[in-house]
Amino acid sequence: MSIPFYKYQGTGNDFVMIDNRQHIFSNNDTKLVKAICNRKFGIGADGLILLENHTTLDFTMVYYNADGNPSSMCGNGGRCIVAFAKELGVIADKTTFEAVDGVHEAFIEEGLVHLKMQDVAEIKEFDDHLFLDTGSPHHVQWVSDIDVFDVKKEGAALRYGSLYGKAGSNINFVEAIDNGYRMRTYERGVEDETLSCGTGATAVALAIHKQNKVSINSIPLQVEGGQLQVMFEPQEDGYKNIFLIGPAEKVFEGVWNV
Repeated sequence: MSIPFYKYQGTGNDFVMIDNRQHIFSNNDTKLVKAICNRKFGIGADGLILLENHTTLDFTMVYYNADGNPSSMCGNGGRCIVAFAKELGVIADKTTFEAVDGVHEAFIEEGLVHLKMQDVAEIKEFDDHLFLDTGSPHHVQWVSDIDVFDVKKEGAALRYGSLYGKAGSNINFVEAIDNGYRMRTYERGVEDETLSCGTGATAVALAIHKQNKVSINSIPLQVEGGQLQVMFEPQEDGYKNIFLIGPAEKVFEGVWNV
């Protein structure tokens, strides 16, 4: 059996995309997902995304981490599936679709995908970090000398530590730079640093605002794979109209032979 696939990346966060409207890919085959995402013996990706039919919306997004397991929302994956849906002719420049955390709106403008994230009602502040859920759980921690910081070692220690138990959390490290903020992320499910994390960028932007480090509602974030921007509206009990903005590009396409 042959499965057509497309490879997409959003600021270096890369995904295998499959048009599954005709159910050519089994939703329960975690071993196959893991094999496809393997960077030595497979296509190589941070995750695999299925585009499936929806009864009333444009499509459904089904996301798997590189370890083969279904996961919580992926922001960059959400931006990439919007670009993929346009490539397939499923949408034009605007869309409404469903993901694991609910319904999302998005639009494409001047080559950038603007993905509306879920409202965030609560940000927990601790002595040395913040915690919030932006579709996926995120730990946000300020560090110095982020360019030489050991993200994999320190991120894994926190992800598997007593703070988050078996479920774990994504771990984001952030530092102020001249033209905004620099962040690096250890992602659960990938179990390594990734070049970018969309829900992480969203979490970092809201955490920055929560700690009164900025008064603006549009924050540029430099990630390992490029530049993201997060826009939002503060409200009394959290944040609304949150948009994750950045590029999403097709890298190549091919066929996986099972």
